[in-house]
Amino acid sequence: MPTLLGRYATLAAPLLALALPASAEEPREHRAGNLTLKVTSIAGGLEHPWSVEVLPDGAYIVTERPGRMRIIRDGEVGRPLGGLPRIAAVGQGGLLDIAIAPDFAETRRLFFTAAVPGPGGQGTGVFSARLSENERRLEDVRRIFLMNKLTGAGQHFGSRIAIAADGSLFFGIGDRGDEDRAQDPADHAGKIMRINADGMPSSANPKGQPLPEVWSSGHRNPQGITIDPKDDRLFTVEHGARGGDEINAPEAGNNYGWPVISYGKHYSGAEIGIGQRAEGYEQPLHYWDPSIAPGALAVYRGAMFPEWDGDFLVAALKYQLITRIERGEDGSIGSEERMIEGEYGRIRDVKVAPDGSLLLVTDEEEGQLLRITRGGES
Repeated sequence: MPTLLGRYATLAAPLLALALPASAEEPREHRAGNLTLKVTSIAGGLEHPWSVEVLPDGAYIVTERPGRMRIIRDGEVGRPLGGLPRIAAVGQGGLLDIAIAPDFAETRRLFFTAAVPGPGGQGTGVFSARLSENERRLEDVRRIFLMNKLTGAGQHFGSRIAIAADGSLFFGIGDRGDEDRAQDPADHAGKIMRINADGMPSSANPKGQPLPEVWSSGHRNPQGITIDPKDDRLFTVEHGARGGDEINAPEAGNNYGWPVISYGKHYSGAEIGIGQRAEGYEQPLHYWDPSIAPGALAVYRGAMFPEWDGDFLVAALKYQLITRIERGEDGSIGSEERMIEGEYGRIRDVKVAPDGSLLLVTDEEEGQLLRITRGGES
């Protein structure tokens, strides 16, 4: 039985403080259309990793949902970093996304999201911190946002981060298991937020609303968020119920319908809301039925796979795959290709690395950091 001491994760667990060995698995190759993909396990032994980013020198920094952050460099998984705040490792909650500030090389600044304990339960929070020069701990840790209504629910925290060209942060929060919260303008749940790096609301947000941080509303559980580097357009991917996972392009002040409209059904089989369309609610760019349980979203812009330029890449938990959705020059949605299905476990994150390779993490008790490169060629 879990104890109260085990309910909230810290970085003080001595048995987990040792450096972990990188995985020694041999690379594997898989076909994807006319391409051969080589999948290399960069590191294993990670406990439910949630997010990965690349540091300027090529090392990786990863989060583990139970409440640990580690650096992987030169084939070695480092000790958990010190200095993290108290985190509620409850249900789907814990230490979640990480994002590197654009000026990290000068400031060593990063941002992360987590489920935060407080009066009434827990809720999604956003933090700013600085990685110490010796890479052993986080310094100057500041909570720059906390959702306004905490509850005991353990689901639908969101909460990936996308950093805009002006340095502001977009991030999503799910409905926290209470669907009506997504349509309440005085509740952060079920919304996309946009704040400045100091936590203040972005001046680009709609004016005259009860919560100045809110960018858009009507989202069930947006766990993927990204900005296309070509045109700075924002995209999200979010979980539906039984069907109805969606890709959206949230714009300021728009309402994306949950739970008034949906392409899915309740888990009981009952209909959701009033149907699939209604005036005043936006349509998704793409939806899935049945659900794939999307974990993250990227727009491919890289040199390694020029055939994929501009396409969506979505990590899927349910079918344990990466799905590629073609996009035309005008942004139109084309065909879908499912890759590495069932080969590596639940895929939680997908990122395009600076060299154009793909980075994935698998949300498993023995999770891995994987790298996909072009294979089958000299």
